[in-house]
Amino acid sequence: MAKDFAIVLNSGSINSAVATALAAQKYRPILLYAEPAQSPSSRQRAAYDQQVTHFKPYREQTVTLPSTLAPRPAAGAGADPRQTSPLGPRLVELLGLLAVAVQCGAQFQAGAIFLGMRAGPDGDDLARATEFFQIWAEMVQIPCGLAEIEIVTPLLELQAWQVVDLGFQVAVPFERTWSCQHEASDPCWTCRSCREREAAFVQAAKPDPLRAAKRT
Repeated sequence: MAKDFAIVLNSGSINSAVATALAAQKYRPILLYAEPAQSPSSRQRAAYDQQVTHFKPYREQTVTLPSTLAPRPAAGAGADPRQTSPLGPRLVELLGLLAVAVQCGAQFQAGAIFLGMRAGPDGDDLARATEFFQIWAEMVQIPCGLAEIEIVTPLLELQAWQVVDLGFQVAVPFERTWSCQHEASDPCWTCRSCREREAAFVQAAKPDPLRAAKRT
């Protein structure tokens, strides 16, 4: 039987929205949101909920993780609020999330796990991230006996502006994404994450629909 489900790790970010849109082209997505138990981000959660409304996944669920396992709401680069931390710590943070995603994939007999992590085109970081996901794929498919689950990282080697450009190609609802470091009803447009988001749209020569939605 064809494996028509895909587990998609979604944090409410631009990267997550693009990864979800790409997954939806081939699979029925099941969205997975990881929320830290002690310091949940209500604004990121709101963006995730808006994406759920837009993409209408087969199912969505929230996993509450201990603060030591949950991804940190750190400063960002361009399309994702977690891109400026060194690659190693970001990969370590993914360990718990991938384990949960694999469990969900086994439960639903999914054909793929999608995540929107971006290492960028830098040779060393890209090589390390690629090896990390190759090792995970081998563990899932061989020792775990889940040979039909593929780990898909479609944004891994892209720059932030390329993610934005790709997002326009697949009709991503950018107005339903969140990049700001602050908890507010609207982005501050002055923090590092907001500035890098703006730079990504400028470099892609595209308007940011989140700004347009605010003006209207």
